Amino acid sequence: MRAEYLEGPVISRPNILIVDDDQSIREFLEILLGKEGYCVCSAASGEDAIQLMGQKDVSLVITDVRMPGIDGVTLLKKIKAKCPDIPVILITAFASMDSAVAAMKEGAWDYLTKPFRIEEIREVVAKALEKRPKPQSLSRDPTNKVCRLDNMLSKSPAMLKIFQLIPRIASSPSSVLISGESGTGKELVARSIHNLGVRRDRPFVIVNCAGIPETLLESEMFGHTKGAFTGANHKKPGLFARADQGTIFLDEIGELPMTLQVKLLRVVQEKTFTPLGTTEEARVDVRIVAATNRNLEKEVMAGNFREDLYYRLDVIQIRMPPLRERPEDIPILVQYFLDKYSKEQNKSVQGISSYAMKALQQYPFPGNVRELENIIERSVALSTSNLLLPESLSLAKFKEQKTSGMDLASFEPRLGPEGCDLDKFLGQIEKKLLSMALERTNGVKTEAAHLLGLNFRSFRYRLAKYDL
Repeated sequence: MRAEYLEGPVISRPNILIVDDDQSIREFLEILLGKEGYCVCSAASGEDAIQLMGQKDVSLVITDVRMPGIDGVTLLKKIKAKCPDIPVILITAFASMDSAVAAMKEGAWDYLTKPFRIEEIREVVAKALEKRPKPQSLSRDPTNKVCRLDNMLSKSPAMLKIFQLIPRIASSPSSVLISGESGTGKELVARSIHNLGVRRDRPFVIVNCAGIPETLLESEMFGHTKGAFTGANHKKPGLFARADQGTIFLDEIGELPMTLQVKLLRVVQEKTFTPLGTTEEARVDVRIVAATNRNLEKEVMAGNFREDLYYRLDVIQIRMPPLRERPEDIPILVQYFLDKYSKEQNKSVQGISSYAMKALQQYPFPGNVRELENIIERSVALSTSNLLLPESLSLAKFKEQKTSGMDLASFEPRLGPEGCDLDKFLGQIEKKLLSMALERTNGVKTEAAHLLGLNFRSFRYRLAKYDL
């Protein structure tokens, strides 16, 4: 299932939750606040309210004090424990000074008595929403039409569609698959989805599926009990347990071994997993966001990735365009990184020459935004003036047409009368190509593996083989 990219401006209205066991009060407030332009939902009990808050991005709660089960003050405590930024207004027909003071001590925004005046409700609600801290959202600079979402900047139409999509899906529980080349900003998108959603106050946990040795990956993801294996001297919760109620970001999901793909499928489908060393299942509530620089559809057809897991992860798909497809963003990002690293390094580099900018705009950026950031950071560190010049830039040599690594048609190996050591000869070529790939990607191993058409584990094996 593919996500639909939405056109037009992003419009966000505050969600107000009404909690009261009196249906007439709920209906009255729904009509009143709905006419004020708010999104309003309601619950007849504290228990229903807690469940509803796990499904919606609530901006304000108005709750009755006296209710069966979880009363208003108890509900207030629970809300403040999990979401301290959400203002809570208490209403009651049995007001007393002591109860009002107690409510304020627990963190209530205000305390109103029934019957309340319409203007009073409007004023208190407006002030509560005005003071509440808001997550960063989509904003536009009208002078140059640059848009910002969370920590991302762009004026590219392809990126603006992504900026418009993220707030719409942020509070959904559905899995998200972010695809794109290395260095395009997949982790930034995952963080924005988390930061703008209902889980933003809960953990955001990153699992680098390519960076953890295969023998340790299952323990890292799902945890283990004491004595589960040699060296397991104590019980250890896994990354899924740490991400409970929050978001888990599975980076380089295409590198996940087939055995763990089966276990991950169970987590996605059943919300359960089994730590190493035990047969007892553990339950977890996490939003799964995965990322890959591989074509998972091709990996499925090649038998390297489970088809059922792919479709479970690919509920909402976001494709990150490479930097060469959005050259209009290069000047914006250059200035952003200039400001960032000039401040960090206490330099006075204020701009970039037109010739240097032209060189950057003509460069294909195989490492995408990450490579651009590295270039600017290095250039600022080495700069001796307040302007970046072409000679300050360190751009890798890059052929427009990507070859297989060597031109076999023009390659003429010679076999002397004494013969040769074929394995040694091929090893020298392999070692040279590995070194070239690492140099091209500034030592980023996942990108170097991708350049050579290798999966990360095969690449890592070859590095160890040649002591690189």
